Amino acid sequence: MTTPDTLPDTSTAFETAADLAPHRVAGPRRWWDWVLAADPGLGQLQAGWRSLVAMVTSLAVGYGMAQALSIPVMIGMMVAGMMGLMSAFAVAENSWDRLARAILWMPFPYTAVLWLCATLNGERVPQMVLMIAALALTFFLARFGPMALLTGMMLFNGLMVGMLAGIPAALVGKAFAVALVSAAAVLVTRLLLCYPMPREDFLRTQRAFVVEARRVADAAVDALDPDADRKRAVRRTNRALRRLNITTVTIDGRLAQPEVAADPAAAELLHRHLFDAELALRGIGQAAADLTRLPVPEPLREALAVGLVLARDTPLGQAEGLRPAAAHIQERAETILRDAAAPADDVEAAVLARRVGHLLDSLAASLGSWLTLGHTTATGPGDVPFQPTVVLENNRLPGSAGPARRVLAAGSESGWRRVIPFVRVPVHAAVAAAIVCPIADAIDPGRFYWGLVGVMITLFGTNTTHERLRKFGHRMVGTAVGAVLGLVILHLIGRDHVYATLVVIIAGLTLGAWGMQRAYACWVVGLVVALVQLYALSTPDNGMNHLLGERILDNGLGILVATACAALIFPLSRRTVVKEAERGYVDALAQVVMQVEQRWSSPDEPVRLRGAARAVDAALSQVQSVVRPLVRMPVGVRGPAADHRVALLATATGHARALAVAADIDVDLSPRLAERTRLVTATLTASLRELDQFFASGEAEGTGAWRRVSPLIRELEAELAPAPQGPRARSLGTALRELDALDETLAAYAEQAGLPVAAEGRTAQTPASPMQRRTRALMAAWNEPQQRRAAAPTGTARVEGRVHCAAHPEGCPAWVTVISARGKRLAKSQVTAGSYAVEALPPGTHTLVISASRHTPRAELVTVDGPSGTVRHDVELRS
Repeated sequence: MTTPDTLPDTSTAFETAADLAPHRVAGPRRWWDWVLAADPGLGQLQAGWRSLVAMVTSLAVGYGMAQALSIPVMIGMMVAGMMGLMSAFAVAENSWDRLARAILWMPFPYTAVLWLCATLNGERVPQMVLMIAALALTFFLARFGPMALLTGMMLFNGLMVGMLAGIPAALVGKAFAVALVSAAAVLVTRLLLCYPMPREDFLRTQRAFVVEARRVADAAVDALDPDADRKRAVRRTNRALRRLNITTVTIDGRLAQPEVAADPAAAELLHRHLFDAELALRGIGQAAADLTRLPVPEPLREALAVGLVLARDTPLGQAEGLRPAAAHIQERAETILRDAAAPADDVEAAVLARRVGHLLDSLAASLGSWLTLGHTTATGPGDVPFQPTVVLENNRLPGSAGPARRVLAAGSESGWRRVIPFVRVPVHAAVAAAIVCPIADAIDPGRFYWGLVGVMITLFGTNTTHERLRKFGHRMVGTAVGAVLGLVILHLIGRDHVYATLVVIIAGLTLGAWGMQRAYACWVVGLVVALVQLYALSTPDNGMNHLLGERILDNGLGILVATACAALIFPLSRRTVVKEAERGYVDALAQVVMQVEQRWSSPDEPVRLRGAARAVDAALSQVQSVVRPLVRMPVGVRGPAADHRVALLATATGHARALAVAADIDVDLSPRLAERTRLVTATLTASLRELDQFFASGEAEGTGAWRRVSPLIRELEAELAPAPQGPRARSLGTALRELDALDETLAAYAEQAGLPVAAEGRTAQTPASPMQRRTRALMAAWNEPQQRRAAAPTGTARVEGRVHCAAHPEGCPAWVTVISARGKRLAKSQVTAGSYAVEALPPGTHTLVISASRHTPRAELVTVDGPSGTVRHDVELRS
């Protein structure tokens, strides 16, 4: 027995927006979507592809030029290979003119130092001094932009290749010809096969947002399963929300890049709509996590599960189809709320479910507005052009570099200390190289530069001793793993197969470049695998183990000496960087509160509340990057203080996001009430400034405490309660509640940091000791309820049928998901050749959700009468 169309019919979803969405973003599910989710914008894959193209081109040109100019093949391939290697790793411009300027410039500084090295006639001490100077110069030039950094890197690499290959002065001219031709060839192949397309990369990042949004909905469905492991379901939901946030912040960072968003007004609208969509999805995920601890009534659980499956499977271009599912959830929730005899747990579950319904409706509105961007312009007085709040570094979220730069700038404002930001790292490099060079030369005179490479990689991209030691671990582990893999491959292919050796070298560098942004050890593994094949050309089998051991020793020596020099010369402690990162977070949060005050007091002023909240996201990312420990230790050993502070900041960030959306309204209050709202925001801003000053100097000034605004907010809410309820009144009430929650979270954070907390009108209480705070946290963790339910028995019935589609008689790719009346996802089956079959269903009435790539999802009911047998249920999809 079957009963179709009992649930809201979403098959007649909003169609007009489908043609407005870019196909790359709004198209149906694809098998490679998981790649976009793992690598938003495909930056890692592009790095690997660039390396493959550049290395194949440069080595082929180097071999051909060596034959044509009658120079040793090894010299030709080394000179040309360096052009390919550096163009792949150091040149990632997103316009053809900047790309051409950078690549064609590389041969000039490179061959200039080749000639200088050749004129020294093998005098090692002057050559070593030049390499030390070139390394220090590279770090000095890094402060003056990408072209200056590229120049310094080519100077250092030219000296290293000149000493390694021993190129005579008579061949420098031919080496320049090889370098120039190979650079030109690399440029041509990169323009043909790796042409920079920032707009396409941006669309891929947007597609990654859609994939992550579906992952959040799927995790929420699992969390609602009555037999799910609560802890596991909550972890999966939180992980999906974190990935969604990273992708959305990355989109904001890409909007700031050249050639991506030509229209600043459209970019601002895109930023707003994606911000709202993320906020709705976060609310859905958090509500689903909260529902895991409640005994949700089965009809309500079923409506929630069906609605979330529809949200997961509805094509982006038909997002308006979510509204009937949202209305169905709200109806079920209102039925419980209207029942005066409903248990308290059911009422709480209904309130959360009603919130999910509202959020699904908000999600549909945000996505619909996103799709109509092409027909929308910013014309209102409150609309402002997009202004970047997130600056990506190598297409990744910024880490510790920002706080470290601010610490250096703060300590170098007068006198001779003004030069410290410019010379600090070059001095580290020069001193470390001067120490490492003699030691490495004593170990192996022919390969002393391995120690200098250790110095260089340590100081690039790191700002604290913590980060350098982590890089040391990655380098050592990667070298050991790469050496083992390289030797295994060497024994498999032998030494006499030149082309196979070249393939392994190129593949190692390509895979290493692809994995570099995930973990530095991945790059080291690929590099060492390639180098083992290269070393085998001149080293016998009995010398390979000794050679690789020397490499680990020299690299490790360079890293440790550079780390020690950075810790002793113009030191920058990790504690100071952490404090500056937290101070930057507090400042970003203060900007949000001040913009709320400005939005309410001056509605005509251009205010970017969502942009300010996104800056809080970026500041939280910096805090998380600098407080990450080198080695995870048990709580009883390491102490949870840092983790607790970061957790409080993450909670505050969520409240700041919700505040930015709720407060973006025109507030029409009486002068007295308007003054009270200003008092709330001014008091909170003053407390944030007090916390900022406490971080800056270690001492509180002014009131000397965090002053709570909860009493002020409660008084204001009491005066606003008799007013008529409308959309603006509800938004204002939400904004006040978020301000209250934000104040509560930040007061706990201030107490953790050591700043006294005082309620309005009361004296400050003595802050709890570290031991008291640790005890409270452990007690809270121990008292957390743990609910585990036994798995429900499965049945033996079978449901089968056909999926028809008049518009696509050749067949539509589709999936069938079965959800029980309890809201449990029972099974999922793919439609093959128009037919499907679902096994092991228990008796009862279940919901079938049919998700086809060319149609909106369709929900129908099917009843299984007995514990065994077969039920036939055919589905007709509407075009």
